[in-house]
Amino acid sequence: MARFPRKTMLAAALYLAAMAAMEWIPGLDWHRAPSAATLSAILRNPPPSPPRAEPPPDPAPKPKEPTAGPMRPPVEVPRRPDFVSAPGKPRITDPAGSLAPFFAAMRRAEERQPGAVVRVLHYGDSPTTADSITGDVRLLLQRRFGDAGHGFLLIAKPWAWYGHHGVGLKAEGWIAEPSSHIGRARDSLHGLGGVNFIGYFGAYSQVTLPGAPATRVEIHYLRQPGGGEFKVEAGGRQVLTESSAGAEKSPGYASGEVAGGADSFKLTVTRGGVRLYGWNFENYGPGVVYSSIGLNGASVQTLVNYFDEKQWGDQLRRGKPALVVLNYGSNESVSKDYVEKYYTGELRKLAARVRSALPDTPILIMSPMDRGERDKTGGIATVPTVPRIVEIQRQVALETGSAFFDTFAAMGGSGTMAQWYAATPRLVSADFLHPTPGGAARVGALLEQALLESYGRWKAAQ
Repeated sequence: MARFPRKTMLAAALYLAAMAAMEWIPGLDWHRAPSAATLSAILRNPPPSPPRAEPPPDPAPKPKEPTAGPMRPPVEVPRRPDFVSAPGKPRITDPAGSLAPFFAAMRRAEERQPGAVVRVLHYGDSPTTADSITGDVRLLLQRRFGDAGHGFLLIAKPWAWYGHHGVGLKAEGWIAEPSSHIGRARDSLHGLGGVNFIGYFGAYSQVTLPGAPATRVEIHYLRQPGGGEFKVEAGGRQVLTESSAGAEKSPGYASGEVAGGADSFKLTVTRGGVRLYGWNFENYGPGVVYSSIGLNGASVQTLVNYFDEKQWGDQLRRGKPALVVLNYGSNESVSKDYVEKYYTGELRKLAARVRSALPDTPILIMSPMDRGERDKTGGIATVPTVPRIVEIQRQVALETGSAFFDTFAAMGGSGTMAQWYAATPRLVSADFLHPTPGGAARVGALLEQALLESYGRWKAAQ
């Protein structure tokens, strides 16, 4: 009989012991390995594909590795009465009136006051990673209040389906460390967008903004001992050179102005090694900048446990948002035990961290969409933990003086994903979780309508 090397046998034993611990020790079940059924579903259903002009009848094939060229434009959202599937109008709950500063900024932009820029940071999970929902909200708000730029974009694609509507991204030579994955940065310094990128001489990132040139670009990076250098070119002209060297690890920012704007930017590492986080593209305004900050597999726990609080706070303040949206719950819904024991406390902690960094900035807690699963009869039923998560989020929003948007109820409540999967064309993929472009556009329109409804009531009260 063949004998395995001792190290191999020891490694296998440790792995099995770790898996057993995650299964049986309270508090670790949230980290357990996927079940056979979950793995099967993952293999059958690919991650969400980049936006398309018309949603396909079935989930699109798995995207290939990142390629050059701009992404397709966002889905056009028809404004007609039957576009909203929910009974009644979607509304935001905000008994404390916390959104007043955000609405005041919106009014300045609406009145086209010079330099009036309304910045929104929308944190979320996998749909947000592909700019689903957020891309549609951005389009709708910018149509009314003006377009002040694309906002924050990661340096490279941690996942092939990462993207931002109307932006092309090509990058090579980077090691990505997403905070939502096991290979995260050990020091938890993941920047504003939750992903650390390590690059050495020759690594580059190239962004194209067809039809939407930017007049200002800013790079978020880490200052560190022995840090290398990078340069940024806009339209073929060099706009900045920056050294990332510093006495200790600290947040770094490098900005450049581009007279007349540019629709192509390229960042190149010119010496040594650097740690970068992302780009930020803006115009002078007035208008809206809606940054989509999505992490594949993310949850409230990701931000609480794997974002360095001090660094993230600095990054949030640098972004000067008029509103921070916290849009989680889909990934938490797979563990009832986690939701009941830990979710409330961790959501409170996340809201407190944002509030500590941005004491005067409103927070909008946005519930997850409906999530379906096959029941014993073969039908599609709502995952039982989803309504419970929505209930917890509503209560935490009330406790923390935050606003709350019930996406779950606005889109139709329990059983919505069964209806969406049966629709022609389908509005959700075969995992009953990730919306197709048409489904994402519906949710985006619901959020925009809820924001405008609250904004209208605020203006009427002034």
